[in-house]
Amino acid sequence: MAVPTFVDRVTLHVSAGRGGNGVASVHREKFKPLGGPDGGNGGPGGSVILRVDPQVTTLVEYHHSPKRRAEHGGHGAGGHRNGGHGSDLVLPVPDGTVVSLKDGTVLADMVGAGTEMVVAEGGRGGLGNAALASAKRKAPGFALLGEPGDELEIVLELKVVADIGLVGFPSAGKSSLIAAMSRARPKIADYPFTTLVPNLGVVTAGDTTFTVADVPGLIEGASEGRGLGHDFLRHIERCAAIVHVIDTATIEPGRNPVDDLDVIENELSRYGGLEDRPRLVALNKVDVPDGQDLADITVDDLRARGLRVIPVSAASGAGLRELTFAMAEIVQAARAATPVAEATRIVLRPGSADGGEDFTVTQTHDPSTGSGQRGWRVRGTKPERWVRQTDFSNDEAVGFLADRLNRLGVEDRLLKLGAEEGDTVLIGHPDNSVVFDFQPGMEAGAEMLGRRGEDQRFDESRPAARRRRAIDEAMDERVEGETRADVARRLDRPAGPTSYEIGTAEDPDWLEDDPGE
Repeated sequence: MAVPTFVDRVTLHVSAGRGGNGVASVHREKFKPLGGPDGGNGGPGGSVILRVDPQVTTLVEYHHSPKRRAEHGGHGAGGHRNGGHGSDLVLPVPDGTVVSLKDGTVLADMVGAGTEMVVAEGGRGGLGNAALASAKRKAPGFALLGEPGDELEIVLELKVVADIGLVGFPSAGKSSLIAAMSRARPKIADYPFTTLVPNLGVVTAGDTTFTVADVPGLIEGASEGRGLGHDFLRHIERCAAIVHVIDTATIEPGRNPVDDLDVIENELSRYGGLEDRPRLVALNKVDVPDGQDLADITVDDLRARGLRVIPVSAASGAGLRELTFAMAEIVQAARAATPVAEATRIVLRPGSADGGEDFTVTQTHDPSTGSGQRGWRVRGTKPERWVRQTDFSNDEAVGFLADRLNRLGVEDRLLKLGAEEGDTVLIGHPDNSVVFDFQPGMEAGAEMLGRRGEDQRFDESRPAARRRRAIDEAMDERVEGETRADVARRLDRPAGPTSYEIGTAEDPDWLEDDPGE
């Protein structure tokens, strides 16, 4: 199996680094066991960046290694130590690379040395409990998780950036012309389709230096996939001018320069987008006697169409100077009309799922909501990011998420749309949703005191919580001089009269000693 050396189209799977997790930590030292939260933040994950490198001319590297991943961010640590940043992954691509999704959506057209595109952005690092502390929540018992980085499949398609494109039938002499005008040394042989990949040559005419691309031979039906034209017609899209190289010494029956020109023009027209390019016609191989005669016969017919026609010979060099200077005139005019493209940095940010709002709520009939049970789907950049950051094994973290969603107005929107207690609420994309049972009216305040890592709202049945509430209620009815401890002891005593007369029916000792009972 042949190993490709030129690849102009690849599918690449890129994954940005995940952000590091924050940490919940409390500062401790001798004689100061609870010195306050000191958990550091997680570091952001590395991004995947495409960068135009003039030294790269093919995508063959990504053909062999189609999966690329950036470095993850480091986790936070105690002592206010933040996690390290994940290193960005920079992927060099050739000048003229078009980046698109698999469905054909074009993301960027990368032209110009140094142009960058952040195609997959690294995930944010999670906040540690030191960053989450506030005046009301002085010692959070939780931290936020790092976010996953972007992950997607992209298609890289190379369109050679050349000033002049040479087109024509196989064996018309395109590679020979490039070899004669520049230092390029493409493969040259006397059989069709010798050129299998585009060849680039640098040509100098006076003070103008430009590049010439030799496109593999076109035949009738090339725009529909015949021959190699379907794969390489894209490489002349960026050319300032098209030069038709016509073989005037072909031995194939039924061919002549005018018909050859019509066939190639028909294929270019069917491919589309090249109608505005200036044309030159190079009648090649006039060093052959029959070739010179055929050129003399057809040159007037071609010029009558408004084309500039130049008889040339790659073998003898005849007409090459006139052809190169004609190319240079077109290139100069095109450059004067086009502003110089500066290197740009493009950041790809996926469109918001909510169309610009903070969030949206829609009723869903997703099977995951359970048969016969109504469900509601919440989509939005903030809610989905908060869910990804939440450690659901920590009740206090879940309570913090509930507070954030309530402050955003999610609960009010659900109630307005008719949601009832017990309905299923799904947050996120249908392929990866987090499911909750709707409990309206939950009191906000993740700063409520309780055991570290717990939120009383999610454990209302704890005896300690019930006892504290009972004491708080009894404090309003305490007698003068009674302390909270006295109230607690009074509530702990068994129910019964607090005073009684000895020997009466209320005297428990009398009831036990009465022989008549």
